[in-house]
Amino acid sequence: MNPAVGIADLARYEPARFMTAAEIGASSGIPEEIVIERFGLHGKHVAADDEHVSDMCVAAARPIVERAGAGEIDAVVYFGSHWKDYAVWQAAPKIQHALGIDGFALEAVNVSAGAPVALKVVSDMLRADERLRSVLLVGASKESHLIDFANPRSRFMFTFGDGAVAALLRRGLAENEVLGSALRTDGSFADQVRVPAGGSVHPASHATVDAGWHTLDVADPEDMKQRLDPISLKNFLAVATDALDRSGHDIGDLDLVLPIHMKRSIHRALLEELGVDEERSLYLDRNGHMSAVDPLFSLSVAREQDRLRDGDVILLIAAGTGYTWAASVVRWGRSA
Repeated sequence: MNPAVGIADLARYEPARFMTAAEIGASSGIPEEIVIERFGLHGKHVAADDEHVSDMCVAAARPIVERAGAGEIDAVVYFGSHWKDYAVWQAAPKIQHALGIDGFALEAVNVSAGAPVALKVVSDMLRADERLRSVLLVGASKESHLIDFANPRSRFMFTFGDGAVAALLRRGLAENEVLGSALRTDGSFADQVRVPAGGSVHPASHATVDAGWHTLDVADPEDMKQRLDPISLKNFLAVATDALDRSGHDIGDLDLVLPIHMKRSIHRALLEELGVDEERSLYLDRNGHMSAVDPLFSLSVAREQDRLRDGDVILLIAAGTGYTWAASVVRWGRSA
């Protein structure tokens, strides 16, 4: 029988600067009340120019390492934004070294779907390898700096904010247990959302800089909307149902739903599909969307607010451009 894998600790980090809904409205030309009511954003934290994802991951993880002891952690896995300190570069080894952890470092990066995916990958690793005792998950986003408020095609990304989260997963821990996960991908959306230049298709040049091709863009917003709207909720529900089934639960067992930050109307529609009221979810309206960070960040907030009870069935659910929908289930407290 596979050993249990539980979440031994959580911590998070928010940059000091807070960009208000009024500032977002002034930068984008969208009325402040629309930013608040439709985009679901009172404001977001924005990293300093010299503050990078590796720095934020270290800041989030350091309290966990101090509590657990660096020698008790066997690996560091980075699951945050692709947009890191440097191109073609791994953040995980730098984070591992800064925290004084031996062992190995790797990356499991799946854009905004990253948290449920990372929970699956790392819990599977811990169950399969008896030599691994614990793994530190770290993720951060600085994607607010990739937004061009003058580009209406990227309008849905104006909510992107910055922050970091860390979670320590431990083999043999029958507490805050990571249960089943599920993923679903529709690759027909693969080329819709991207930074057009800087890769091998359009290497960086004076021309690409002058053209503004180094910020996030949407190739065909109308086509993406027309094709994505009819299937997005269906796919969210599919991965949620599958993850719960793999966990020995069903939708009726849900106590808390922790999704990525999305438009308020979509958030409410998802909860309605799951049969969960808004009091049984968290909405990051003062953080915005932080790429892969959101669900575990919300779990850290819920723990701090004393909203978690023994036996709670928690759904962490996300979707990332590409397009991948992913869900993981955690049963809080000790197993029965």
